[in-house]
Amino acid sequence: MKHSTKGHAFTEIVIESFRLSGLLATEGDRIAAPLGLSSARWKILGALARSEHPLTVSQIARNMGQSRQAVQSLVNIMCETGLVEFQDNPNHKRAKLAVLTALGKSVYEKMEAIQIPWANECAGNMPIEDLKTTLATLKKIAKLFSA
Repeated sequence: MKHSTKGHAFTEIVIESFRLSGLLATEGDRIAAPLGLSSARWKILGALARSEHPLTVSQIARNMGQSRQAVQSLVNIMCETGLVEFQDNPNHKRAKLAVLTALGKSVYEKMEAIQIPWANECAGNMPIEDLKTTLATLKKIAKLFSA
């Protein structure tokens, strides 16, 4: 069986996305290292900082496309280092809510101060239309796999 034209293009997008994911994780680790973070911990800080309400570990994992176990391990470490704390969840006895501590908020703000100029520089020579189209397409693809 051969790929259809669209199937082939989709496969190329998947392969390039895998490559880009690795490159972004490496770059994220480099950017976050001065603050004692990895790109994985930075993603969790971002998920919590950008949410309008506290999240369970399962919600963070779903939002990030990661396993609950991997996120649980990272959140536990982040609790030990004072970046995150757990609060009781009025909707669930066992699934605690993760929230940023004052330290976690401060570290996230410092990460934004590093990330914003980096993002501006990376996007500097790209047409805004290309960026918007890429974002819209990635969201459509992600929606295929969201529950």
